Amino acid sequence: MSRFVDKLLDTVATRGQVKGIITGEPDVPVRRTWSEVHDQARRMAGALVEGGLAPESAVAVLAGDPVLIAPAIQAVWLSGGSVTMLHQPTPRTDLAVWAEDTLRVLNMIDSKLVLLGSPFDQLAPVLTQHDIPYRLLTDLLDGQPLAEPVAVGEDVHALLQLTSGSTADPKAVRITHGNLMANIGSMADKAALDWENDTMVSWLPLFHDMGMVGFLTVPMTLGIELVKVTPPDFLRAPLLWMDLISRYNATITAAPNFAYAMVGRRMGNAEDGAYDLSTLRLALNGAEPIDAVAVKNFTDAGARFGMPAECVFPAYGMAECTLAVSFAPLFTGLTLDYIDAQALEVDRKAVPVEPEDGVRSFALLGKPLPGIEARIVQEGNVAGNREVGEIQLRGEAVTPGYLTVDGPRSIQDGDGWMSTGDIGYLVDGQIVVCGREKDVIILGGRNIYPTDIERAATAVEGVRAGNAVAVRLDAGSRRERFAVVVESKLAGDSAEESRLRKQVAGRVFEAVEARPVAVLVLSPGSLPKTPSGKLRRAAAGEQLAESIRRNES
Repeated sequence: MSRFVDKLLDTVATRGQVKGIITGEPDVPVRRTWSEVHDQARRMAGALVEGGLAPESAVAVLAGDPVLIAPAIQAVWLSGGSVTMLHQPTPRTDLAVWAEDTLRVLNMIDSKLVLLGSPFDQLAPVLTQHDIPYRLLTDLLDGQPLAEPVAVGEDVHALLQLTSGSTADPKAVRITHGNLMANIGSMADKAALDWENDTMVSWLPLFHDMGMVGFLTVPMTLGIELVKVTPPDFLRAPLLWMDLISRYNATITAAPNFAYAMVGRRMGNAEDGAYDLSTLRLALNGAEPIDAVAVKNFTDAGARFGMPAECVFPAYGMAECTLAVSFAPLFTGLTLDYIDAQALEVDRKAVPVEPEDGVRSFALLGKPLPGIEARIVQEGNVAGNREVGEIQLRGEAVTPGYLTVDGPRSIQDGDGWMSTGDIGYLVDGQIVVCGREKDVIILGGRNIYPTDIERAATAVEGVRAGNAVAVRLDAGSRRERFAVVVESKLAGDSAEESRLRKQVAGRVFEAVEARPVAVLVLSPGSLPKTPSGKLRRAAAGEQLAESIRRNES
């Protein structure tokens, strides 16, 4: 038996009756203990094995209701299989195209079964039409409980995590039982998780690694109380997030930076005494670049409701490392590293300077978690302290590689190092991320990071916070340049758009001493995003770069 499954069983036996999962907020909340979830999982697992599911089979899951997803994924693990959360169609999705893309995913992971649950059980006719085998999660609850879990080894896949991107060219991160247990253990250690006193609140999507691993698998494995709602619940009423933290005395939550920016603005309009956020000890900020202004606005707004500013918990992670790579030190809040812009862009060094308004800064993301090593590689050589290059990682939580349409692909070199594609540096062992290597804009020998451009753009009044993207044009050529695209409620008013374009261009020039070739102003909701609301920079770049080229031709 893997250590991960052993831990699940031990949790059920020792604390499963004490803690559990609350779903159904904000309408009809229902609480189930982790023992009750396990009992459901055993019945589902019995039905799967009785139905012919072989050990080490890949099982795809398409469901949105956490009350069904939690026992379903545990059932797959008890059956000796691996879990893949499928990309979920939206009301605008062409279902025929979605079905074709889903077939490609299923063929890639060699899955012969989709577990279908609410609200996607209505897609059963679409799956039947395309000869995709499925079983309804509700039907599995009628199975006979599995007597004993199917034994698997540490190197067997537990999760095949689809990367965020087009499902037309799918890729899945191979996360083993050993990877999962190693990362869960190191996260529990560095975050000082306390199953007796911690309560976690999350709206993060379960088809994303931060939601699936961090805010379902971790609490289920360790027996921590969890309050779980869905991304649509959050996006319909963002302050529901703060309301749940308040009503359940939550201690831990997490989100990408954009969500803190969104909620910080809305909390400013809330009535005094609307929330009690004093119990919050960890508000993990990860998955996208951290904006110090957004964090300050969030903590300033939260202070009125008793929220401690030091609860902000910067982190660095990726699915290729199961989830977490590094956590900032506990109870220190956001710490910035102020550096000389010229040295960063030209000399590729992070030379510290005194903190002042307008000085370039990046978040310190902490030292690597136990069992993970990090190094910086610059032009093939291992770099020293404060030298900027590509971040490479190795350790127990690092995946052996991907599954692709062309077969398995390893991402570790002979010594176990994985190239992340992230550019950054180390400060006395702490990781700092400057940006993605593929996104860096190269102008006149300078490396300009799109996050600096985007932060400058969103500082202009009228630009929606978190809704600006720097688009790299003619990458790698002598004509390389960039454009900026922003969302604004002023879109459609020609005079206001013109004013906004000039102000954005001016603010960007002040920040990076380079002027965009164009500034496009779009109406709210135009930039491509994930279902959780996170900006898809690559998709936005491709879409909008093509638009600019068409306008120029």
